[in-house]
Amino acid sequence: MYFKMIGVIDYQAGNLNSVLKALDKIGVSNFLIQEKTAFQKAKKLILPGVGSFKEAMDSLKKLDFISVLKEEVLTHKKPILGICLGMQLFLEKGYEGGICNGLGFIEGEVIPFNENSNLKIPHIGWNDIEILKQEPLYQGISSKSDFYFVHSFYVKCNEEFISAKCDYGVQFCASLQKNNIYGVQFHPEKSQNLGLKLLENFLKV
Repeated sequence: MYFKMIGVIDYQAGNLNSVLKALDKIGVSNFLIQEKTAFQKAKKLILPGVGSFKEAMDSLKKLDFISVLKEEVLTHKKPILGICLGMQLFLEKGYEGGICNGLGFIEGEVIPFNENSNLKIPHIGWNDIEILKQEPLYQGISSKSDFYFVHSFYVKCNEEFISAKCDYGVQFCASLQKNNIYGVQFHPEKSQNLGLKLLENFLKV
């Protein structure tokens, strides 16, 4: 069977154009996954996302993607990269849009920033990260590099899964990894050259 390199999961949760353009820019074959049977055609998966946790999970359920996604990631160990909301969906539970169970790939939950703080919410713009695990996503990327964030909720999980942190009034998980599962809270597709470098590193996993 012919495998395209990257399958970008389309579950109607945000604009996918910037992700597809970034993959095109680094010259990697990619396609949209819009039906269950297409998952097996991809060598690697990207789960992007913009919007609320509950709406996104409802969309995955409506499309009947959850069981096949779990099979590809947990059973077949296919590498997956979650971007922003996509990473958050990897957790067990989220509260955006109402209490909702996530995919449960990683133990933990997705909680809101403190609305009573002096910080503007959502957290929008460039912020530097502290890299805790250089391999594999951050090869050739130095700690304190800037990436582009847009989010009101953040991941709370076991420290062993956190590969980078960011500070926005509170230290939060900027990226995570567990076996074949990778996630970034920031948007690599909007983070210029460093974001493209991170996507290239994911291809080498």
